[in-house]
Amino acid sequence: MVRPLSSGGAAAPPVGGREPAPPRSEEEDVGGAGQHRQCQAGAMEAAGAQEPGGGGCSCCSAASRPCCRLPWARKTPGTKKKFTCPGLGLFYTILSAFLFSVASLFLKKIEDVHSVEISAFRCVFQMTFVLPGLIYYKTGFLGPKGKQVFLFFRGFLGSGAMILLYYAFQVMPLADATVITFSSPVFTSLLAWIFLKEKYSLWDLLFTLFTITGVVLIARPPFLFGSSITGIEGSYTNHLKGTIAAVISAVSTASTFVILRKMGKSVNYFLSIWYYAVIGLIECIVALFVIDEWTLPYCGTDRFLLILIGLLGLGGQIFLTKALQIEKAGPVAIMKTMDVVFAFILQILFLNHLPTWWTVGGALCVVASSSGTAIRKWQQNSKKAKENEI
Repeated sequence: MVRPLSSGGAAAPPVGGREPAPPRSEEEDVGGAGQHRQCQAGAMEAAGAQEPGGGGCSCCSAASRPCCRLPWARKTPGTKKKFTCPGLGLFYTILSAFLFSVASLFLKKIEDVHSVEISAFRCVFQMTFVLPGLIYYKTGFLGPKGKQVFLFFRGFLGSGAMILLYYAFQVMPLADATVITFSSPVFTSLLAWIFLKEKYSLWDLLFTLFTITGVVLIARPPFLFGSSITGIEGSYTNHLKGTIAAVISAVSTASTFVILRKMGKSVNYFLSIWYYAVIGLIECIVALFVIDEWTLPYCGTDRFLLILIGLLGLGGQIFLTKALQIEKAGPVAIMKTMDVVFAFILQILFLNHLPTWWTVGGALCVVASSSGTAIRKWQQNSKKAKENEI
């Protein structure tokens, strides 16, 4: 049947036995249309934002929701979150520490080859094995714009730290050099305060003082410990030079950590290692011409150890870079205490050199300071993350 309306128009017969909705006033028609236009615009801006359990926009009633189920108002299926294995970054850190420790052990076994030349061989091997990765991932050789300056300083400081560390390994006990370079997390906090404007508290100052104490116990300067010093390799002059080289290496490593965290995942780790190898090779060539120490190893065993040092250094660098990209800096710094553990074990087993109590005391000071710094930074970052979620 047809119902007459007050406006004089005729309504269509009901479909499926349902009564048509009661007529709406003119104000309601205008307001409803405007509301739906706002819904459509809001849905377009929100790109599919919806109510927790709804199928339309939040301003529409339950009866009118179907009319707002527009393509842009529907919740588009999001991309699935990439699965990451818990603790994978920490495992990479341990593996990196082991590879670096074994490489340093082989370095101690090489004779009559300067540390700068060994560093040059390692850079050549890294370039050789990283080049296919650059071609496969199509990253280019210069990196993205805006990151090239960071990559340059990452390569310059990282390779410089490697050269100085290799020199320290050659002139002082393996564990002593490893402990001193492990102080890098403390210097990382100081550099982050200077360049990244992070807070530097009294705890950080205390950790820095503990680190300096540990380095002094290992260096054992004569004006504090007397002229007769035991437990060192060679002369005390070389021991002191190795200590200075190890400290500078730790500061350079800390700078590298700050730069890597600044770049984050925006740069492929193969490209980061590429800069490390190329700039490091240039540094080594210049240094070798200055000191005139370029000589090929005479023994076939030394040549084989040079190849292993290059391969192990490459593997350690890859795993450390990946660890810093997928894991927070705090846990990585804590797990790097395994560097010291591996160094003591390898020195005792393969070099027959027992560490002195001064070295053990210095190691405890440095490890405690570095671990304390890492734990404190980790807690601060976790607290900030929770506050941001709230």
